[in-house]
Amino acid sequence: MALNLATLLEDSARRHPTRDAVVLGDTRLSYAALDTAAGQVADLLVSRGVRPGDRVALSCPNLPYFPIAYYGILKAGAVVVPLNVLLKRREIAYHLADSQATAYLCFEGTADLPMGTEGFAGFEQTPGCEHFFLITADPAADSPIAGAPTLGRELAGRSGAFDAVSTSETDTAVILYTSGTTGQPKGAELSHANLVLNAVTCNRLFDSAAGRHERHLITLPLFHSFGSTLQMNAGIAVASTLVLLPRFAADEAVRLLQREKITFFAGVPTMYWGLLGALDESVDVAEIARNLRVAVSGGASLPVEIIKQFQERFGVQILEGYGLSETSPVATFSDPEREPRAGSIGVPIWGVQVKLIDPDWKTIEGTDEVGEIAIRGHNIMKGYYNRPEATAEVMRDGWFRTGDLARRDGDGFYYIVDRAKDMVIRGGFNVYPREIEEVLLTHPAVSLVAVVGVPHDSLGEEVKAYVIRSGEVTEDELVAWCRENMAAYKYPRLVEFVEALPMTATGKILKRELTGK
Repeated sequence: MALNLATLLEDSARRHPTRDAVVLGDTRLSYAALDTAAGQVADLLVSRGVRPGDRVALSCPNLPYFPIAYYGILKAGAVVVPLNVLLKRREIAYHLADSQATAYLCFEGTADLPMGTEGFAGFEQTPGCEHFFLITADPAADSPIAGAPTLGRELAGRSGAFDAVSTSETDTAVILYTSGTTGQPKGAELSHANLVLNAVTCNRLFDSAAGRHERHLITLPLFHSFGSTLQMNAGIAVASTLVLLPRFAADEAVRLLQREKITFFAGVPTMYWGLLGALDESVDVAEIARNLRVAVSGGASLPVEIIKQFQERFGVQILEGYGLSETSPVATFSDPEREPRAGSIGVPIWGVQVKLIDPDWKTIEGTDEVGEIAIRGHNIMKGYYNRPEATAEVMRDGWFRTGDLARRDGDGFYYIVDRAKDMVIRGGFNVYPREIEEVLLTHPAVSLVAVVGVPHDSLGEEVKAYVIRSGEVTEDELVAWCRENMAAYKYPRLVEFVEALPMTATGKILKRELTGK
């Protein structure tokens, strides 16, 4: 069966050519213009010898250039390899070599984020990567880097009338690199069918359709699976308007929610925490609430306290889902036809199976028993690119084991307990940081918290909480409060107040920087 992810854009451009596809500040790009620009990129790549199945890397923040390049690469029949925009030259060279990329499109960056310089240096360290194109903010600008041709100059005069190359549903469309919490990052190969079905299923979940004209505020980085599938691909499939915010800032996000009449917002828990903190007398919360129809959270479990506060202010229940890069990413979600359950990641999406297993892959059947989440369905990756042994470690009989611990209630709803790797073993007792964080967030002086395990001579590990305060409380007072509210084996004996917590580009708290693991 012939299937190309880029046809989602081509179809919407045929049906709604004049509708705004992408908005960034005063720039508004129609569906016809977006499809034409993507066609120019495809024409350029093919003219340079890029063939179907070749890998083409892309480094770009949330700018119109990202969907232009992304769908242009797909139109050429090539494989998109999105790279984190914070990577340095050594890391870029690793990703280019590991993915065997033949071409690399990289945004020039800013003074604070010199992506172009780092990207070109990484390219020069990768002999197998033949072509480099620098994406400049001004398409007509000269290249600020000697020897680095600009994409804008190369596209000038090219025809955008380019129909997507016919690819098979099982052909690889995108290679997404995992965060690499253990060992070197690995590239998850996602097929055209993986990504098309995940996008279509998302729209089915949220009752999104072209006639509804959804307006997404995209604050999640598009190089990550959450933003690229759930908002960009799903949004493009139903001719939504994508309002881009290159770097999340809560006050700017609130302003855009109001000005652009946003109907769909997706974020990680720290973003919702930021939005709530940015509401002041200048914000018309009622106007935002009139338009906002869907609020989605993923990437990490959402504290129940934030769910309650958001619903009180906006009248919208945040729907939680779960997935990974290896699962395209959505695997479970709040059932739209059933009452949402705060704290639950929902039930398996259409066409996907989920179960809990022990370390030996044996199924755990009991209600509320903790096990590792395993997933099987149309969303599961083909495998890790050129890593058969790593693939075999996590896949068996079509099932993918996630490394995440969860429980399932009597009605089939799943609840994340913690990352298997994050679990703290204190004196022989299993302590789940997620549970401790939930309790701490109910304290009136605690704004945000991350709980980790730190080495201890006699206990093996001790529980420590890193806390951002929103009020007056001392370390001793907070430890005493925890002692009153948690079992003796689990409450944190160590508390450290911090001004900020380390986070990934997607807004997840980076616990390994707190533990040094």
